[in-house]
Amino acid sequence: QVQLVESGGGLVQPGGSLRLSCAGSGFTFSTYTMNWYRQAPGKERELVATITSAGASTSYVDSVKGRFTISRDNAKNTVSLQMNSLTPEDTAVYYCNAWYKDWRGLKNYWGQGTQVTVSS
Repeated sequence: QVQLVESGGGLVQPGGSLRLSCAGSGFTFSTYTMNWYRQAPGKERELVATITSAGASTSYVDSVKGRFTISRDNAKNTVSLQMNSLTPEDTAVYYCNAWYKDWRGLKNYWGQGTQVTVSS
């Protein structure tokens, strides 16, 4: 029932831009913190960006600060990641994540991932 579906990945040259999108369904999207993670081959999955439920706060891993922007549209149940000035080190599978914790426990949903390849 719960689904997170990423789109927008692809091949881009260094210095280029991509915009990733994630569409959520099957849960109350507007109450969840939304995150973008990425994982490159042989590396740990890392949190790239996060945005709180109402979009009031965002945060980024240091390596993407100033280049990436996370945003959300709760009316459309979507979260996006605008990626600018891409480098080969940004090459990874990017995953959309929805996170929420209450008295019932932790809810943590993941998308299937979308490949971003920055060519050199």
